Amino acid sequence: METLLTMSGKEVSKLEVMQRLKEKSLKQREAAKILGVSVRHVKRMFKAYREQGAAGLVSQRRGRESNNRLNEVTRVQALDLLGSKYRGFGPTLACEKLVEVEGLKISKESVRKMMLVEGLWKARRVRKIVTHQMRERRPCLGELVQIDGSPHAWFEERAPGCVLLVFIDDATGKLLQLLFVESESFFSYCLAAQTYFERHGKPVAFYSDKHGIFRVNMPNSLSGDNLTQFGRAMQELDIQIICANTLQAKGRVERANQTLQDRLVKEMRLRGISSREAGNAYLPEFIADFNQRFAVQPISQHDAHRPLTTQDDLAHILTWQEHRTLSKNLTVQFEKVVYQIQTERPTYAMRNAGITVCKNASGNISLLYKHKPLPYTTFHKQAKQAEVVETKDLDGALTLHQRVTQPPAPDHIWRQYGQHFNGKPIQKALPQTTG
Repeated sequence: METLLTMSGKEVSKLEVMQRLKEKSLKQREAAKILGVSVRHVKRMFKAYREQGAAGLVSQRRGRESNNRLNEVTRVQALDLLGSKYRGFGPTLACEKLVEVEGLKISKESVRKMMLVEGLWKARRVRKIVTHQMRERRPCLGELVQIDGSPHAWFEERAPGCVLLVFIDDATGKLLQLLFVESESFFSYCLAAQTYFERHGKPVAFYSDKHGIFRVNMPNSLSGDNLTQFGRAMQELDIQIICANTLQAKGRVERANQTLQDRLVKEMRLRGISSREAGNAYLPEFIADFNQRFAVQPISQHDAHRPLTTQDDLAHILTWQEHRTLSKNLTVQFEKVVYQIQTERPTYAMRNAGITVCKNASGNISLLYKHKPLPYTTFHKQAKQAEVVETKDLDGALTLHQRVTQPPAPDHIWRQYGQHFNGKPIQKALPQTTG
């Protein structure tokens, strides 16, 4: 009775070659070249074919367990950890933790297969491939640094969501600066940039999106120098700002944001980090580990960063600066506050003089005339007007409003004149009458 023999495509090819050898229509040297083996191995295969027929060409390992199969104890330990401590991790990051932290000998593919079988992870659906023009990495470290802000629930439910400012080098893919901030703003980018400059030096250029911090987006803007406050500060430091036209153009920092939203969130979960302060304290350790794993060697070994000089007064340059003209009585208005200049020289000497109003991150104001500070007093604070806030800054503006808005004291003057607070009338104080 004939038996059904199962053969792979490679084994079928061997059978055809052995049949030709048997018919003497092919030499052993030619057979070895066709099969990609030695002449000696062809002789062994032909001997097995003559003795056993086609069955002699079938692999003897078929149906047996692999010698490199995963140990059952290791598999159980890995599944327990994947279902508890490392639940929600992807195969790559989970494998790193199992090997480096737990000391298990297991491959990434084994972890991936186990997670698929147990329903702990699902493969992402392959998106339609969109072709974009390729751009080579810049050759030098510090020649082009991509910057962006990534709003996300970085601490999951342990703390409110915030923004992570990311500075990544285009040539090497190194993370040069990370900083958790409340929102994307001029002062938050200045704080991140100052730390970066003091650590690495000044880059040649920043590559960013079209956020209003980096670019004047108002159409037909004819007044001013067409620079944002951050653009003015970088111009003083001789750093060029280049704005990408699409997200794909600055894909390196966009992909880094996706990686950080996966890896950084899980690393902080394992360490129980639940505040921006603790997160910022951990970031240098994370940056070192990230760069060791993912950074590449640049084409050139030249570092394009430039050291800070004595003229680079970051405390002054990284302030919000606006130009004002003094009135006849030597007053100037800034952010609804009128400032009165105090001077011993004749007042007519400074009438209509141009000054620079500087505001730092702490809210301190300095008035500069010919690069020298002027003493002043606060004369009057005007009523608050409606403010224009960008979409990315809306959460921060609302949080600030809720923090500063407090109900008036019981003896506040508003309560005596029927004023309103948060849309609710305040009880008017009635005069006392005497009999």
